[in-house]
Amino acid sequence: AGRYNLPIFKLKESTVRRRYSDFEWLQSELERESKAAVPPLPVKAFLRQLPFRGDDGIFDDNFIEERKQGLEQFINKFAGHPLAQNERCLHMFLQDEIIDKSYTPSKIRHA
Repeated sequence: AGRYNLPIFKLKESTVRRRYSDFEWLQSELERESKAAVPPLPVKAFLRQLPFRGDDGIFDDNFIEERKQGLEQFINKFAGHPLAQNERCLHMFLQDEIIDKSYTPSKIRHA
């Protein structure tokens, strides 16, 4: 879920489900299409997927909360960045139920 007070986004609030791989897709699209510096994503949780851990691994509540905050920070850096906020991939990522990964990259113009 996210709230955006930027006129360029057609929805002021949206709730969409995204996997870590969707964030990786967005990151690579922004690196390719935007002139803005793209921040790194939180690192992948390879060690948390190992068996015989003393916690719940990738299902551990603290890990989930930490990961969520890291991904939100990644998005927030872009939602307001003038060089990135008009990229169609960002709009699709934030507002479309399903990401069309075969989309044609373009810029969004707002009235």
